[in-house]
Amino acid sequence: MSIQPGDKLPEIALQELQNGAVRSVSIAEAFGGKDVVLFAVPGAFTPTCSEAHLPGFIEAMPAFRDLGVEVIGISVNDAFVMGAWGQQQGAPEDLRLLADGNGEFSKAIGLSLDASAYGMGLRSKRFALYAENGVVRWVEEEAPGEFRVSSAEHVLERLRSEG
Repeated sequence: MSIQPGDKLPEIALQELQNGAVRSVSIAEAFGGKDVVLFAVPGAFTPTCSEAHLPGFIEAMPAFRDLGVEVIGISVNDAFVMGAWGQQQGAPEDLRLLADGNGEFSKAIGLSLDASAYGMGLRSKRFALYAENGVVRWVEEEAPGEFRVSSAEHVLERLRSEG
């Protein structure tokens, strides 16, 4: 079963590339005392992820800032790949791209995907969630092959409608 509203995010370390070095990032550090949108993609540099998903969040960052909401993107890639992807896409520093290198976080929240049939191994499903101080308020998982409910536009619409 996947993570549900009211659940606390599990304390599983993610990684971030900072100044050329990999740094461990705790969930408490990334989410503690903050309102955060977390979006997940199956893989950095993959078509939908690079052509629509991340670019949508980059474009929408001013709106998220206006709402006082931080944005984190994750993928089952290593921190070097996530750093290179963010740089190639022109992601602003306050849009954090964290690595779930072994897929432990995605698995712990019940949103992992076995893409072995496509030569991609275990990945994260495409989803978005909103958490306040590390507690999930809502989560939306994409249907296989779709890209709608985890888009920046949909996430902003939901945040605005819930005031």
